[in-house]
Amino acid sequence: MTEERTPIQRKIRSFVMRTGRMTEGQKLALDKGWPEFGLEHKDGLLDLAQVFGRKAATVFEIGFGNGDSLAEMARSNPEMNYVGVEVHTPGVGRLLHHILDGQLTNLRVFREDAVEILNDCIPDHSLDCVQLFFPDPWHKKRHHKRRIVQPEFAQLLHTKLVKGGTFHMATDWQNYAEHMLEVMEAAPGFKNTAGPRSYLPGRPEHRPETKFEQRGQRLGHGVWDLIYRTF
Repeated sequence: MTEERTPIQRKIRSFVMRTGRMTEGQKLALDKGWPEFGLEHKDGLLDLAQVFGRKAATVFEIGFGNGDSLAEMARSNPEMNYVGVEVHTPGVGRLLHHILDGQLTNLRVFREDAVEILNDCIPDHSLDCVQLFFPDPWHKKRHHKRRIVQPEFAQLLHTKLVKGGTFHMATDWQNYAEHMLEVMEAAPGFKNTAGPRSYLPGRPEHRPETKFEQRGQRLGHGVWDLIYRTF
């Protein structure tokens, strides 16, 4: 008699773990900066006031890439706290280099899956803004289920944002912009700041323009920004 086994349910992830080469500077920044500015999933639920040594409005960015724009925002807004999450180590190393070079005391870093961090480490109603800039669009239709912006994700964010907090998205893929709009227009507890079924008329001043974005615009790509506020 053979034992019947329950099929293993594989979690659908919104990202691909890519191996990238780190520069010596990134390796050095990771070694030097991680003990002070790195955060660990295993440490569980955070006390953000304790992490930063103060109470302040907190911005949570998912997938900060090379970290240039997040570091610029932290540098320009020293009165705010920033938490960045990225799974790719070279980007984490580069952001830590920015933190050390600019002495940015208002920025902390996770090298983890953002959804797991939101679920396990971020207290409810503690974030003033969640940022998601240029996520993987998973442009093939059969991969749309991998897109991070889904109804369940929207409701997770609603539990983590303060009342009146914002979810700011940007993408250079029109199909993904339409997907984001469809999901968020139907999400309970969110209101489109640009008006129903509308995109922002342009890039908000508080979102720095990235080199990636500039390159896309030279190639004729559009960019769509959406900001939803909780109520």
